Amino acid sequence: MSGPMPTAFDPQALPPLREVIARFGLDARKALGQNFLLDLNLTGRIARSAGDMTGVTVVEIGPGPGGLTRALLATKAKQVIAIERDHRFIEALQDVIQAANGRLSIVEGDALEVDPIHIAPAPRAIVANLPYNVATPLLIGWLGRIEEFVSLTLMFQKEVADRLVAKPGSKAYGRLSVITQWRSDARVLFNLPAKAFTPPPKVESTIVHLTPRANPEPAEWKALEQVTAAAFGQRRKMLRQSLKSLGNAEALLAAAGIEPTARAEEVDVAGFAALARAFRER
Repeated sequence: MSGPMPTAFDPQALPPLREVIARFGLDARKALGQNFLLDLNLTGRIARSAGDMTGVTVVEIGPGPGGLTRALLATKAKQVIAIERDHRFIEALQDVIQAANGRLSIVEGDALEVDPIHIAPAPRAIVANLPYNVATPLLIGWLGRIEEFVSLTLMFQKEVADRLVAKPGSKAYGRLSVITQWRSDARVLFNLPAKAFTPPPKVESTIVHLTPRANPEPAEWKALEQVTAAAFGQRRKMLRQSLKSLGNAEALLAAAGIEPTARAEEVDVAGFAALARAFRER
């Protein structure tokens, strides 16, 4: 990844985040799932945990007052593109834009509707403290094309993060675990306590790092979604019962080589991919 090295950016050289919040009257809006991370040591840790960003365009979601934005600009990222739907922050980020010497741009819009692939050239990565209320739909949208990204380094509430990396046989293992692990290698990096945020949320937060899985099990996305929805929709029941809505459940299970008495939480990703293939072929 060549190109000129970005000029050094000092996050501490800008006005403190609390001062920015006070100057622009930036209260956190619950409806938008806003909780600000103002500790520059923590935002720096998140940015560094994403790995070497040399030559990479980093997409950030919901920069807010710009704590993580500053940390990302301090890495060797080629440029940072932040998607922000709350107009109040766009004015507040002007100081950071000026200090960034052309390396920061803001796209005003809803992250659920803005395609990061259209706004950021490859190689691209996403590093974001995701608003909790849209974190899962955003992740699922990106997983469908994860090969387009170097990596995703994302903050979720801890309960969701646990589900992303859960193994078969555990309580947290479910549809989200299967789809995430089918498309990516996901690992938990570290937790952030509620008191690190303003205002503090009611839950702990976790940073998760996801990279594209080199050889995902062959399966069609829609078929896998249907199979996992049926299986985990009645997770207490045996699969011969829970998969009845898909048609001849016994024949499906036989084709996939899965015991009809198994339950959803006992089947690994490869098993669900085999079920999806059998379902698709039928």
